[in-house]
Amino acid sequence: MEILKTIADHMVLVQGGSFLMGCKDYPREHPVHSVTLPDFHISKYQVTQALWLAVMGENPSHFQTSPEHPVDSVSWNMAQEFLHKLRELTGEKYRLPRENEWEYAARGGNLSKGYKFAGSDDLAQIAWYNGTSGFITHPVGGKAPNELGIHDLCGNVWEWCADRVPKDYEDPERIPAWEQNASSNDRMLRGGSYINYAVFCRNTYRWEDRPDNVENYIGLRIAL
Repeated sequence: MEILKTIADHMVLVQGGSFLMGCKDYPREHPVHSVTLPDFHISKYQVTQALWLAVMGENPSHFQTSPEHPVDSVSWNMAQEFLHKLRELTGEKYRLPRENEWEYAARGGNLSKGYKFAGSDDLAQIAWYNGTSGFITHPVGGKAPNELGIHDLCGNVWEWCADRVPKDYEDPERIPAWEQNASSNDRMLRGGSYINYAVFCRNTYRWEDRPDNVENYIGLRIAL
C-alpha cells in the first residue's frame, strides 16, 4: 500500500532535551516541573482517514469529506488495535506519544520560541478551533506548522496519549514510570479540537477520557 510507504517520511525527529512541563496559571497543570527526554520521533500530521482505512479496512469517522481529514471517532482502545496492525505492516514500533513527549513537541522541542500554542501565540494561524473551523474537521496540514514543522498539534481533533491519568502530577519521578504510577484506566488527551475554545488548545492543557469512549472530536498522532 503506497500510503504506508509515506509514513516514515512524515516522522519528525524531536531531539531530546529538558523543559519545564505544566503551567502555573491553571490547577490541572500544576506544578511546573522539569522533564528530560531522549530523542524520539512524532508524526508531522494527525493520522488521516486514508491511513486508517489502509490499515484497518474501514473508516469510523463522522466527518468523511476527504481522505486527508484526520480520522475521528476513535477510542484509545481502537487506537491500540490500529497501532498493532501498523506495526505488523511496517515492522516499526509505532505507538502513541507519551504526555510529556507530546507537550515537548508542541512547545517546539529545543527550537521552542515559548509560544502559548504550537507554533504561534495567534491560534488562528495554526489551528482549526471553534473560531476558525466552522465546527467541522479540516484536511491535515492546512494551517502553519510549529517550530519543528509539525502541524495541527492544536485543534482539528484531540490526540490520545499513551499515559493513564497520573496519581500525582506533582511528582516528576512519575515520568519514567508513566504506566505504573496511575490513578485510573482513563487516558490522557492533548491539543483541543475543532469545537473547543482557545484555552483548551494551549500546549499545556490536559484532559482525560475513558479508553473505550468514542467522540467525533477525538483522533490520534503516532510516535516512534
